[in-house]
Amino acid sequence: MPTMPTIAQLAVGTPSTRRRHVDLLRAAAITAVVVGHWLVMTVVRTPDGRLTGFTALPHLTALHPLTWVFQVMPLFFLVGGVSNAISWTRHRDRGGDAAGWLLGRTSRLFPPVTALLLTTAAGALVARWAGVPTAFVTQAVDLVVLPLWFLVVYLGVIALTPAMHALHRRYGLAVPALMLVGVVVGDVLRLTTGVELTAAGNFAFAWLAIHQLGFAWQDGSLRLTRRRAAALLGGALAGLVLLTVLGPYPVSMVSVPGAAIQNPSPPSLALVTLAAAQVGLAVLVAGPADRWLARRRPWSAVIGINSVVLTVYLWHMVAAFAGAVVLDAVGLLPSADVHSAAWWWGRVPWIATLAVVLVAFVALFGRIETRAMARKVAAAAPSGATAVKAVRARHALVFVVGAYLAAIGGLLWLASSGPGPHGPFVVPTGALALVLGAAAVIRVVDRRGPLSRTLPCRVRR
Repeated sequence: MPTMPTIAQLAVGTPSTRRRHVDLLRAAAITAVVVGHWLVMTVVRTPDGRLTGFTALPHLTALHPLTWVFQVMPLFFLVGGVSNAISWTRHRDRGGDAAGWLLGRTSRLFPPVTALLLTTAAGALVARWAGVPTAFVTQAVDLVVLPLWFLVVYLGVIALTPAMHALHRRYGLAVPALMLVGVVVGDVLRLTTGVELTAAGNFAFAWLAIHQLGFAWQDGSLRLTRRRAAALLGGALAGLVLLTVLGPYPVSMVSVPGAAIQNPSPPSLALVTLAAAQVGLAVLVAGPADRWLARRRPWSAVIGINSVVLTVYLWHMVAAFAGAVVLDAVGLLPSADVHSAAWWWGRVPWIATLAVVLVAFVALFGRIETRAMARKVAAAAPSGATAVKAVRARHALVFVVGAYLAAIGGLLWLASSGPGPHGPFVVPTGALALVLGAAAVIRVVDRRGPLSRTLPCRVRR
């Protein structure tokens, strides 16, 4: 079993060419997601004694502008575009193909997702067997699978990266510009017809456009100087005010139950405008961030967060559920009256408790992600440069792409199924089988190698 280098070793061994600000942006974004979800989550006991939760956002309309800070999904896709462009370009330049690259990108993603789903399914099964009310188990599971929405889209973006990067190399910024037109058309249709489904294409157009901007930022074709970045940031914020205050879009950049339009679902022109502001801000902070991260301690902290970033994301809502149960058991559950001072003061022990619980979950399950990273590093690290393993992965492309499609379909099924129960595991059994089956296929294909993702290695004598 390959061992993961320590954080100190990774910090010391980081090449000077690494764009450290990208890692910082990823770490900051995941922190914003976690804190944002926890901040507005409120738990209360129903008259029949059952714990239930709801978001305080519908009652806190004056704070909706703060969602411009906490809505960082565009930032994830931007830095994802940078990372995927670097990884795919290096892989392609060494003679690798799409099958090998896609296989390598799943090696870190699928193990943590599999662990979460297996734990959730087993926990739901045991809880129902033990006599826990089905309504309580159903709500808990629904909360746990909530973060899977992001993975549905991001897996699709990864799968399309080789093709979309080829389009970027040929047409450059014309690609995201054309996708922006698609977003505008989708929004015009839903605003004139009132049918959200008419803008469903925005899920692809918006997130792929932001991902393409990551490609352009990575290779320099974005050509944003600090002055231009500042102008983009200011112009985008001004446009956002016009679209939300004077225009038809809600101020909140996250979903608010009961709202006529949800900016993130499907992504609206307002959300894309927020993404433009985040692009400008990212460029502005890049230089100062790299200089700060040249210091060992802050860079080590960023490495530490990124080494378990997926685990943090997947388990932060589980931590919220567990933390609520603990606080309720000891009689310290914060006030559920979102209009009271007690609710605001209660955010402090609430978030602190959830943070402690999340740290425990990361300590327990984070090693799954770090082990997956160690296997990826071991597979990718060249031990010499005298021979290239034979390419035998052309036939694997259909299996890898098929696994991606199965995983995307299963995750979409899980995330959109709504409150159950949908079977013995509460979540839909078919959806669970799709995701776990996809992970199994990836594992089998990965072990059958050598694949074209394998780098030059020393010939053993």
